[in-house]
Amino acid sequence: MVDVAHGGVKALEFVRSRHYDALVTDLRMPGMNGAELLCELRKIDGGLPAVLLSAYGEEGLITIARRDGLLAVLTKPQQLPRLLQLLESARRDGAVLLVEDDVALADNLAEALAERGLTPVTATSLEELGTISARPFAVLVDLKLPDASFGESVQRVHERWPGIPTIVMTAFGRDERLASAAECFHKPFDTAALLGRIEALYRENHRP
Repeated sequence: MVDVAHGGVKALEFVRSRHYDALVTDLRMPGMNGAELLCELRKIDGGLPAVLLSAYGEEGLITIARRDGLLAVLTKPQQLPRLLQLLESARRDGAVLLVEDDVALADNLAEALAERGLTPVTATSLEELGTISARPFAVLVDLKLPDASFGESVQRVHERWPGIPTIVMTAFGRDERLASAAECFHKPFDTAALLGRIEALYRENHRP
């Protein structure tokens, strides 16, 4: 079943009353834009996969929306085959928090996660980490961020989400400050192995 909402307020009404498999929203809408809708939606349904459609170069709004968890951003006119592929593979409660200041690496990992139906939630700094509203089931975190001391990123993650499975990504050698992390992948790492571990964590987290 598909419901169509002509605006963010109506979309939130739908989400409050029904359990959906995915959300597809425009970025530019009157009253409430797509980024604002996603932020409000996360307060109601933190596990809903979301795809954002945009015909504009609103990188600022898109960056904000990514912190709330986006399966993908598609440019208009709508890439229908790609949209259908994303919706078919989308997984509920599949948010993975990716805390990484290397933009190229973060983009590559985010794309790889989305290809598997998992929702990447991205932050490039400790400040951005504090703005995350999505509920991730696992975290990939760089050990050193530009606005944080060594290992502080891991500490902040565990303060915000106690007990969450955490995988550290680092170019540094082993350190006692890694003891609180579930695992550590040293850069350059085998991306396929990392994604395989995330898949295993998802299955463990969603056992019947």
